[in-house]
Amino acid sequence: MSETETLRLDKWLWHARFFKTRSLSAKVIASGAVRVNGTRVSKPAASVRRGDGLTFPKEDEIRIVRVLDLGTRRGPAPEAQALYEDLTPPPAPKTPRASSPKFDGKGRPTKKDRRAIDASKPMSP
Repeated sequence: MSETETLRLDKWLWHARFFKTRSLSAKVIASGAVRVNGTRVSKPAASVRRGDGLTFPKEDEIRIVRVLDLGTRRGPAPEAQALYEDLTPPPAPKTPRASSPKFDGKGRPTKKDRRAIDASKPMSP
């Protein structure tokens, strides 16, 4: 493939296995949630080429990827992962929740433990 070749954006997202179907990738693109090189795109037929940067929502995070190759088919996962470089920053570490009095999270609390938990919670107005 030469440097000037392009591929439809919805097809590339499907080839790279970010979405299970092409129609799902087209729906995300049509909602205006995808950016190609910082420009908002709302047409699934928008072209993507090697070196383009894509930003799009996937589940509960924003994915940032750089297109390394266009691909010719939707292949297995290792082949799909070779199509892009993932630039998404790692997620922030989750803070542990504070444990309630007497109940340390092992098994189901007893009725006595639940009463203690309820008593430690502030009353809402």
